[in-house]
Amino acid sequence: MGIKEAIATADREIKLNAKVSNIFTEKLPGDPEKKNFTRQVHKACFSETYPTKVSDPSMIHFNEDLAAELNLESEDPEKLLQLLSGNANLARFTPYAMCYGGHQFGNWAGQLGDGRAINIGEVEGKSGVQTLQLKGAGKTPYSRGADGLAVLRSSIREYLCSEAMHHLGVPTTRALSLSLTGEEVLRDVMYNGNAAYEKGAIVCRVAPSFIRLGNFEIFTSRRDLETLKTLLDFTVTQCFPHLGEPSKETYLKFFAEVSEKTLDLMMHWQRVGFVHGVMNTDNLSILGLTIDYGPYGWLEPFEQDWTPNTTDKQHRRYRYGNQPSIGLWNLTQLGNAIVPLIGETKPLEDVLGKYQEDYLRKYYEQIAAKIGLTEIDDGFKKLAIELEETLEESEVDMTIFYRDLNKFDATKLTDFIEQLRRSSYVEDFSKHDVKWKEWLKEYANRIVKEANDPHKRIAAMNRQNPKYVLRNYMAQLAIDDADKGDYELLNELYEMLKNPYDEQPEMEKWFAKRPDWAKNRVGCSMLSCSS
Repeated sequence: MGIKEAIATADREIKLNAKVSNIFTEKLPGDPEKKNFTRQVHKACFSETYPTKVSDPSMIHFNEDLAAELNLESEDPEKLLQLLSGNANLARFTPYAMCYGGHQFGNWAGQLGDGRAINIGEVEGKSGVQTLQLKGAGKTPYSRGADGLAVLRSSIREYLCSEAMHHLGVPTTRALSLSLTGEEVLRDVMYNGNAAYEKGAIVCRVAPSFIRLGNFEIFTSRRDLETLKTLLDFTVTQCFPHLGEPSKETYLKFFAEVSEKTLDLMMHWQRVGFVHGVMNTDNLSILGLTIDYGPYGWLEPFEQDWTPNTTDKQHRRYRYGNQPSIGLWNLTQLGNAIVPLIGETKPLEDVLGKYQEDYLRKYYEQIAAKIGLTEIDDGFKKLAIELEETLEESEVDMTIFYRDLNKFDATKLTDFIEQLRRSSYVEDFSKHDVKWKEWLKEYANRIVKEANDPHKRIAAMNRQNPKYVLRNYMAQLAIDDADKGDYELLNELYEMLKNPYDEQPEMEKWFAKRPDWAKNRVGCSMLSCSS
C-alpha cells in the first residue's frame, strides 16, 4: 500500500465500543501482495482487501436484535452505516478476503475464494467472537474478472432468508444489515443476454467463522501441506477447542464432528423443505451453518427432484431429495483434503459410513416427529415412504400439509380430503382420493395405537412444522416494492418470519399456496446465481 492509500485508509478508520479482535489474520499466513488485482494466491489463507468506497450509502434495514447480541446496540447509527457500507474500516483491523477452492457441480474448479465478500471485523458478542463480512463490497483478488458487487434483489433475498432460517431453528449465518450503495450495477439476471442496471446493495453477514470445506481443499490440491496443517490446527483450536490439542486423533474427531453437523444441517433443510440450490464444497460451512444464499427456495408442491437453480436445471444435482447425499459427497472431499495429515483412509471412511447409518435413522425419526408419532417399526417406515410418494403424486403443498395435519380428525375424513384438494397444485385431485384415504386411515390407526396425549402431540408437531416460510414469490414481492423505495412489505415479512411456528392470525394471508401468476415468473420459480 502506498503513502496516499495509507492516508486514505487511516481517514476512514473508526472505533467501536465492542471489543474487536484480529484472530484470523494474526494466526494464519497472509498474502504478501497488498495490491488488489485478480491473481492466484499461494501459501496464504487470506489477502488484505479493502471494501470499495460507495457514493451514497443508506440503511434499508438493521437487525437490532443481532446488534444487541454483538454488543453493537449503543453504537452511533451513522458510524455503523459507514462501516457496514464499506466506507469506513475498523481501527486496528485489516479487512481481508479468504482463499479457498472447491468442487462446483461435482467438478474441481481450482481457486475460488471470496470474490465479493470482505471480512471487516471480529467483534466479541454475547456468544463469543463473531466475524462481520460484507457481501457485495467490491473486487477482491478472487473476483475472477467480476465486479465483486451485489444488487438489491439478491441482497434482500439473503437478508430475509438468513434471519428466517435462524428463527426456524436452522443453523445459519446471520444478517446484521441491508444497505443501498447509491451505485448502479449491471446484471444479466437469467444469463440470456438481457443485461440491465440494478440498484447496488450490501449485506453484512455474521458468523463465528466463514471457513468452508473448500478452504482445506485448495491447499491439498496444491500439495501445500504446511499451510493445510496450519489452517487445520487453527480451525481445531478456534472452532473446536473441546476436541483437544491438534493431533492425528483430534483431526479425526474434527472430521467426525463436521460430519455430524453437516448431517444435522441436511436434516433441518429437509424438515422445513428448504433447497439450497448451490451445494458446492465452497458453499458448505465447517460449522454446519447454512451459508451463501443464492438461488435457494422452499418446496411448494412436494417434489424430490425440485431445484431452484437454473444452472442445475438439466442434471438437478442439488435437488431437494439429493441434499443429504451431496452432504456426504462433499464430506468425502473434505476427507480427501485432510487425509495427508492423517496417513490412512479407514478411520475417515468409518465416519462417512456412520453418516449414512445415522441418516437412515434420522430420516424416519424426523418424519415421525413431523406427523406426531413416536414408534418407528417396519409398519411406520412403510407409512412414511407412502406419505412422501402420495404427497409428490398429488402435488400437495408441503408446508401447508404438515402444518394442517395437526387438525386431522379421523371422524371427518372427507373434510380433510377437501383440505388436501385445496392445498394441491394438480387440476384433478379426485384420482388421488383413494390413496389418501388409505394412508389417512392407517395414520389414524397408529395414532390410536400409540395413545399419546393429543394436546402434547399437536404441540410437538407444531414445533417441527413451520406455518410460515419465505416462499420465493413473497421475497419477489418485497423486492418489487423495495426497488420502488417502498420497504413496508420487507419489514412485514421480516417481522412475520421471526415467529414462523406461531399462528399469527394477522399474517394468515401468507399461509397459502403459491399464486398461479408466480409459477413461471423469474424470481418466483427457478433463479440464477446472478446477484
